Amino acid sequence: MVTQLIEVVKTSKFMLENGSLSKENYALREVFVNPAHVVCLREDKAYKKLLSEDELIDDLDENQSFTRVYLNRGHAGIELTVVGEPSSVQEKLGLATQKQLLRG
Repeated sequence: MVTQLIEVVKTSKFMLENGSLSKENYALREVFVNPAHVVCLREDKAYKKLLSEDELIDDLDENQSFTRVYLNRGHAGIELTVVGEPSSVQEKLGLATQKQLLRG
């Protein structure tokens, strides 16, 4: 089973006439993640800072949080930045911790 999340992606950089690069552009897109391949979830404060500086997508609420999702892909991994705080992403992926009673 896969779960739909909303990923924040860099779309492009533009070259200015003086040869320097302008600000990066960002967009949102759907991504489908297999929860069995998720290794780690971490708050992504860099994107939160970009949002507060109005350098991210205009339509997002300024109180929005972002989560970096680390996926296992054999000996290499993939990192995605998705919209939402880590606890809500964890819940959406069905990775909520369950308490178990250990046999003694």
